[in-house]
Amino acid sequence: MSTATVTETTLKNLQTAFNGESNASAKYAEFAKQADKEGFGRVASLFRAASRAEQIHAANHAKVIEKLGGKAEAKIEKAHVGTTAENLKLAIAGEEYERDVMYPDFIEEATKQGNQAAVRTFQWALEAEVEHARMYHYALKHLNEQRTRTVFYVCAACGYTTDDQDMMRCAVCNAPREKFERIE
Repeated sequence: MSTATVTETTLKNLQTAFNGESNASAKYAEFAKQADKEGFGRVASLFRAASRAEQIHAANHAKVIEKLGGKAEAKIEKAHVGTTAENLKLAIAGEEYERDVMYPDFIEEATKQGNQAAVRTFQWALEAEVEHARMYHYALKHLNEQRTRTVFYVCAACGYTTDDQDMMRCAVCNAPREKFERIE
């Protein structure tokens, strides 16, 4: 495989991830508004935190794209907003796809190509998506208990998201608590 092909494949995967994360951020921001309207404060907070995490993933992908000489571009599509329960199901499907298919494939390819920067940005996003899927499943299963607005913390370095009030360091990138953004 030529160097040009390696770079093209990496750039294509990074662009796909950048576009996906950018759209997820926009979609989750809209889902948060719907959850607020329906009185699901915790779910609204979760969607806002996940939206911010997706922005961080996109920014991390963009840095690697630019390092490889590309330009990060996203086509933001209008989000279809349903009920909060429907939105959680859509979010779960998206996170599970990224967790089970997209990011593992992208990591495997970037590893073969020896592109450690791409491996890292994909791995960080994957770890956050695992947590997002877990939290969305919990929120859907316990939807009627999700009325109280909750504080979530988002790592500004990698996008890891948690509601652990006692967390001292990022579980993914080891950033200190001070590097986390507080999202309600």
